[in-house]
Order: sequence, then C-alpha cells, then structure tokens
Amino acid sequence: MKKIGSQVTIAIDGPAGSGKSTVARRVAEKLGLLYLDSGAMYRAVTLLAIQDGLAADSLELIERVKACHIEFADNGKTILLNTEDVSVQIRTPAVNRRVADVAKIPEIRHEIVKHQQRIGKEGSIIAEGRDLTTIVFPDADFKFYLDASVTERAKRRLAELKKQNVDTTLAAVEAEISARDEKDKTRAHSPLRAAEDAIIVDTTDKTINEVVDFIIAQVRKMRAA
Repeated sequence: MKKIGSQVTIAIDGPAGSGKSTVARRVAEKLGLLYLDSGAMYRAVTLLAIQDGLAADSLELIERVKACHIEFADNGKTILLNTEDVSVQIRTPAVNRRVADVAKIPEIRHEIVKHQQRIGKEGSIIAEGRDLTTIVFPDADFKFYLDASVTERAKRRLAELKKQNVDTTLAAVEAEISARDEKDKTRAHSPLRAAEDAIIVDTTDKTINEVVDFIIAQVRKMRAA
C-alpha cells in the first residue's frame, strides 16, 4: 500500500491492553508511517529506575531521564536505551508494576513529551500512548481512543507474558491492569482520557485486522473529504 501523501500525524490513546501498540504498528506498516511507541519510552526509563535502584520521584532519576538517549529501530519494533536493546526487558512484570508511578512524575513526562514532539516534527508518524491526543499532539490530524473490557485486556496481556515464559495468572494480570487504569486516570499530570474529538473504538470483540482496517478507512475517508 502506498504512503498517504503529505505529512500527517495520527495519534492513538487508550488503556493498557486495548491493542494500541499492535494496531499502531500495523497501520504504520500499511501506510508507510513512522511508528512512535510512547509507552515504551516510559517503560525504558522505568527500567532505568529499577536497574539503578532509584525512586520514581527522585531527583537523580529525573536527571538520568534528561541525559539518557531513547530511540527506535525497525520502525518501532525495537527500542534502544542508551544504545542498548531493551525491547524485552521493558515488558516484564517488574516494569509493569512500577511504570505508572514513574510515568506520573511531571518532570519525567515533560522530558519524554519533548522527545515525542521532536520526532513528530520530523515527518509523518502514528503515535500511541495515554496522552497523545490530549497533551503530546493535541493538533493531530487524526485521533483515536481504543478501549476494551478489563478482562479482555488481561487475557491479551497474559498471552504476551506466556510467550515470554512469565509465570502468572489471569487474576493477577487483571488486578495489575485495574490498578494501572486507576493510576493512569487519576494522576494529576496529563491523566488518561479520550480527547473530545477522538474517535472511540471498542476493541473487545474485534480482531486486530478489523481495528486496523477501520482506522485506515477513517483516515482515507477524512483525507478525501
């Protein structure tokens, strides 16, 4: 499929397990866009905190985030933290448990947002996360908010963890996701919410391909209008 043409920004928000990452990656491939995984950035700095034994709100961690270098390779499939591939390490239960606490720190979010906006200025992108349509790219050309039931999202995350040979249960994953939702929606700085002009997509009973096709159809329809 050919690229969609002039520079464009597609922003996708939604809670953990709603399908944002997979959908954004596939849309990027089909439309020839750069895939920006904002959640991976916060996971990377959470991994940094864990490795260095730093508290989420410590001044030392904030300084480390300012000084670190985060980049993507393979169109977003690989994330590099200070040139090290941490794509697998950032998806562990340890990071899952702490990432919301790190992501709610205003100074850390400020630094990550600057990186995201810089990338957005460099060319057409599809970016996904939890504040992309409201804070990072409020003027995005297209905004989508993906959601699904907590149980369905837990099943999806459990399947991912099993592939990584992580020993856990559906109940445990569901509890983690519920706790993450609460933290994301109630944090004081850039809480998770759907932008007023975002298209809401319930992915509970939809396949990835169905969601991808829907988003591409919406983009093409609006650009043709």
